[in-house]
Amino acid sequence: MTRRTAPVLQAAALALAAALAGCAGPRGAGPQQAAQPLCLQHLGGTTLAREPQGMLQHFGGISGLDRDAATGTWYLLSDDRSARAPARFYTAAIDIDASGLHAVRVTGVVPLRQADGSVYPGAGQGGEVPDPEALRIDPRTGDLVWASEGDGRLGHGPFVRRAARDGRFVAEVPLPQNLRLHKGAGPGARDNLTIEGLAFAPDAASLWVSMEGPLVEDGPMPTLQQGGFARFTRLDREGRVLGQYAYPLDPIPLPPGGGRQRADNGVSDILATEAGTLLVVERSGREVDEGVFQFAVRLYEASVADATDVSGTASLQAATFKPLRKRLVLDLAKAGIETDNIEAMAWGPRLPDGRATLLLAADDNFHPRQANRFIALQGCK
Repeated sequence: MTRRTAPVLQAAALALAAALAGCAGPRGAGPQQAAQPLCLQHLGGTTLAREPQGMLQHFGGISGLDRDAATGTWYLLSDDRSARAPARFYTAAIDIDASGLHAVRVTGVVPLRQADGSVYPGAGQGGEVPDPEALRIDPRTGDLVWASEGDGRLGHGPFVRRAARDGRFVAEVPLPQNLRLHKGAGPGARDNLTIEGLAFAPDAASLWVSMEGPLVEDGPMPTLQQGGFARFTRLDREGRVLGQYAYPLDPIPLPPGGGRQRADNGVSDILATEAGTLLVVERSGREVDEGVFQFAVRLYEASVADATDVSGTASLQAATFKPLRKRLVLDLAKAGIETDNIEAMAWGPRLPDGRATLLLAADDNFHPRQANRFIALQGCK
């Protein structure tokens, strides 16, 4: 994603009152302890480099991630806008156990297809150019549900679509009008700051869709002094809006140090917990050299309890509402965890003692000074 700096509204982090039942993980994934807050700690990390030929020739830009608990297969979505190869996802075998994260082995690459069966075009080729940013496996159907941020310059809006495991188009998921991207000035989503996260509720009866940053009408983007609000929308299985809520974004944690002095902070992925809360990645990038960014990554647990449904609220700037409550689970930098541009996360296999594992993946932006980094976390003892 492109780094930007803008002034914003104040958004304080609020305390989370609800407690999780143990270290949350996938529904039915294992026994839980009672009444303990979500806690995560470092388990291990690795990187995966591109190769001159084969499946890893165009590997990178990983912005969506999920695991099929039945087979153990991982699905990794690239945010390549069909520039290097057609928009696609990868399958992988990832070795995580109680002693760490040992290997990421790509086993396949599958192009995503449009409704007419063709692959998605790149810019200048005619047709809709996607910007894939989020992916989840539907627990009920096994379909892959994926999201594109769209491209305001090309006049392409964000979307959520269903795909079969072979990449075939299955269906379009309707989105509320206020999440759409409008070419030029006007209300709605900001270009390159639209849908970044998807999460099925534990019972798979609803789907959460998270925006990276505020809508134009909801106020400016975060600055070093103030945060902002990103809308999280809950849809039923037919795409009807069940509710829309304001998630409070932190201010930018560190100033830029070089280049064009760009910095930002926004939501780069979400994931549901068994307790009905959401695990949220807030990812901040600050430019330290021309086109080179350093990243601050924090994981928050957010609760919808008592939050105001703002689906009928035209603008948050003049509205009175209660935002989602959030609690810091892990600040990767303060925990001493080497990180990068984290844009994807998914629950991994249970450890023998029943604790959950969580995998984070970085989008390397196909930049030589960034890495396809994977970080494994585990529930605390």
